[in-house]
Amino acid sequence: MFKPIIGIVTKHYLKDDIRPDMYIRDELKQAIFDNNAVAIGILLPKNEKLNTGDNWNNNLSHNEYESLISQINLCNGIIFQGGGACDSYEMIIARYCYDNNIPTLGICCGQNVLVRALGGTTTRIDNPDDHKQKDKEYVHKIRINKNSKLYDIIKEDEIMVNSRHSKITKKHPELIVAAVSEENYPEAIESKNKKFYIAVQFHPESLYKKDENMNNIFKAFIEACINRGK
Repeated sequence: MFKPIIGIVTKHYLKDDIRPDMYIRDELKQAIFDNNAVAIGILLPKNEKLNTGDNWNNNLSHNEYESLISQINLCNGIIFQGGGACDSYEMIIARYCYDNNIPTLGICCGQNVLVRALGGTTTRIDNPDDHKQKDKEYVHKIRINKNSKLYDIIKEDEIMVNSRHSKITKKHPELIVAAVSEENYPEAIESKNKKFYIAVQFHPESLYKKDENMNNIFKAFIEACINRGK
C-alpha cells in the first residue's frame, strides 16, 4: 500500500538557548501516522531563529534555499504547525507550495503562515481570553461556508472547535474565508484555485481520535497528497 510522505515544517523553541532545538508536536505527527501516511520533519538548514511578522522576506542564501526546497520536493504534502511566532522560512515554503500546487495544511499559527505567504496580514484578537483556552477540548462554534472545500470535507455548516490562539487573519489576498467564529473572525481560509491549500485556526490534531470532523480534515489532506499530479 502506497503511503504518502507528509512533511511537517519544524519550529524553533521559543525559549532562548545556546543550543536551540526544532520540534514537531507529537499529536500532529501521530495524526499523520494513524491515517496511513508517513510523517517527516522539514528542517531549516541554519540554526538561527528568523522570527518575523507580516513583513517577511527571503533571507536565506542560495544554498540554504536549495536545501530547504530539496526537502519539500521529497514530500507529497506539507503541514504547518501551530505554535509561537512565525519564521520567515515558513512563508518561503508556503509560497513555494502555493506556486507548485503542493497539498498544504496550516494549523493555528500555520494559518498565519499561509496568509502571510500570499501577501496577507494578521492582527491581534480583541478578546484573547475567549479564544486562548488551552485546557478545554471545545471552546466555541464555527460556521462553515457551504461553497468551500472545507464544507465538502466536513459536510456540516456548524461545528464545535477548540481554540488557543491570539491572532487572526486580517487581509487574505488570493484566499477565501472558509469558516468564521461566532464573532465573525476567520477560522479557516483556503484557495479556490489549488487542489488543497487550506488552513484552520483551531487544532484538529488534538481532537482527531474522538471527533470525526477533525479526522476528516487529515483524511482529505492525505487523499489530496495521494492524488497529487493526477
